[in-house]
Amino acid sequence: MYASKLIPALAVLSVVAAQSASICSQATATINSQADAAQYTSCSTIKGDVLIGPGAAGTISLDGPDSIDGDLIARSAGNLISFGSTSIGRITGSYTMFNLTLLSTLSFSKLTEVGEISWTALPALSGLTFAQDVKKANKVVITNTFLSNLNGINLNTVGTLDINNNYRLKEFSTQVGNITQLLNIDTNNRDLVVSFPNLIWAANITVRNVSSVSIPSLSKVNGSLGFYGNYFESVSAPNLTTIGASLAWVANANLENITLPALTSIGGANLIANNSALMDISYPVLKTVGGTIDFSGNFSTPDVGKLDDVKGSFNIQSTATIDCSAFDKLEGGVIQGKYTCRSGEKDAKPADGTTPTGSDSSSPTKSKSAAVSYDASPVVAGLSVVGGILGMLL
Repeated sequence: MYASKLIPALAVLSVVAAQSASICSQATATINSQADAAQYTSCSTIKGDVLIGPGAAGTISLDGPDSIDGDLIARSAGNLISFGSTSIGRITGSYTMFNLTLLSTLSFSKLTEVGEISWTALPALSGLTFAQDVKKANKVVITNTFLSNLNGINLNTVGTLDINNNYRLKEFSTQVGNITQLLNIDTNNRDLVVSFPNLIWAANITVRNVSSVSIPSLSKVNGSLGFYGNYFESVSAPNLTTIGASLAWVANANLENITLPALTSIGGANLIANNSALMDISYPVLKTVGGTIDFSGNFSTPDVGKLDDVKGSFNIQSTATIDCSAFDKLEGGVIQGKYTCRSGEKDAKPADGTTPTGSDSSSPTKSKSAAVSYDASPVVAGLSVVGGILGMLL
């Protein structure tokens, strides 16, 4: 008798388990309401993508699953106000949010690991409620949001970190130690303070429109390092020894002091232009430059006394009086390219004869021009332009 009752009960449980497994492993789980989200409460892992549909509205919390083995995507859900999870700690794919015009609350209690973050056009999102920091991601792109800080994103390592066109963003600090592809900070709030206290190594760095940047531990940049249209008065990188490609300082109107006491090698060009407050240039131990040296402005005689190899041209033009005699003897030996040194030049310009301009917060498209001319990534410039366009549309 007991067996006759037990067998049907087991059959029902088997059907329920099969249905649950099917829900947890479908290719795309579409959620448009809290009722939809509740279907996944029993899943430990959602093995597929999660799509927050365009019809999603109000508050949705995806509670129960520990991880999403796929992408988490929310696009054009114009009535979604609050989204989050009290249980999800890992998203293996991309966490994409795009054009969520009313989203004002983003709350994740346990999220620490994401494959990629791509957040674009979030005009109502002013802050993140992340109880535990996101510490691991391969790529982070945050553009055109209402965020005033990025508390909750504190990475150990990252491939690409691109923060651009977030006009309320006034502070950003992360413990990241290595950036393996690109760091781009571009056209956020003009008072933005950026701090990378533990950053030791980066592939490429571009910084635009910030009021302060701190990179005390940086020792090596494999690619290019560029500062364009910033508002800071000084930059210090006391441990930086090597830059693999170009180094550029362009249109930093308040820049008075550059402190690079350990820099010995620049693999590409060394450009200084249109920094009106910069009166002194000193690279006290710089020995080799793989490209050109191109300084123009209103500075006194630059200190580059350790130079023993400049593979490109050498152009120094200053509106102030400088002593060219120290450089004359380098022509044809240390300097392998064309040599120019002009003192008291009425219109001091870079070697190509143009006056470069950096970007400013009111005109993000200017950064593209600077990027094309002076070795910053054109891909990054494109992202900044897209962010600016979105800002005008929203």
